[in-house]
Amino acid sequence: MIDRICIIGVGLIGGSFVAGLKQTNQVKTVIGFSRQESHLRKAQEMGIIDEYSLDISQVLKQVQMVIIATPVNSFQAILEMIKPHIDESVIISDVGSTKGSVIQIAKLVFGQMPAKFIPAHPIAGKEKSGIEAVDAQLFNHKRVVLTPTESSDIQTIAILSGLWKELGAKVEIMTDKKHDDLLAMTSHLPHMLAYGLMDYLISNNPYACRYVAGGFKDFSRIASSDALMWRDICINNPKEIVKHIEGYQKTLEKISNLIKNNKAEALEQLFQEAKSARDNWFSS
Repeated sequence: MIDRICIIGVGLIGGSFVAGLKQTNQVKTVIGFSRQESHLRKAQEMGIIDEYSLDISQVLKQVQMVIIATPVNSFQAILEMIKPHIDESVIISDVGSTKGSVIQIAKLVFGQMPAKFIPAHPIAGKEKSGIEAVDAQLFNHKRVVLTPTESSDIQTIAILSGLWKELGAKVEIMTDKKHDDLLAMTSHLPHMLAYGLMDYLISNNPYACRYVAGGFKDFSRIASSDALMWRDICINNPKEIVKHIEGYQKTLEKISNLIKNNKAEALEQLFQEAKSARDNWFSS
């Protein structure tokens, strides 16, 4: 059991992580930090954190671990803020959706990647965000990717991996480059498509929403995700996101040409292959 953990940011992911740790008796005391005292007060009332302070020096006293659960664009300011108040024994991790940028920021602030800073990304979430959406079971049967560097402390990797596994997560380790490319395809691109679809409908016919059915609701659901978080993801993983948007545009162009040229058999084959692939993915 870890004695004291500091969680910076008490939204859906960070809040769910510490709620899960408390539920599985992996931590004795959780200390919260945020710029919004109302969020901290609510988190304490819900039993997600035990203590909080708006003074970072007080929050970090005698902590063994710091988890950063804020938008990635805030990471540099946060690391600069915590640096004077921790030593090399403190484990640092995060829950951000991009990993290369996190490592670059950490090297910038600390001069090198701290051995006990292990970047992490839980591939889980909801379309709703905020403290009210916290779920201690959120990571059960979900993948969590750790992206340690060559300088990472092996024992620290094991400790962090163990925490996530106790929450029911399937932990994988990969490079930050591999992570950012994979997630640009499987997570970042779908969100861009959902936001883009909503923008297209709003721009062309704001009354179209009156005629949507289940398929549209399913496809556009993730457009209800936190806009600030997704802005930061785009800014911090631009190369890979743009690469896959442009790749997807080629696929749409192929479908468009098949429709234009009345290629019924080719369309059916493309749709059937896509259906089979999805059915296989989600039935295993």
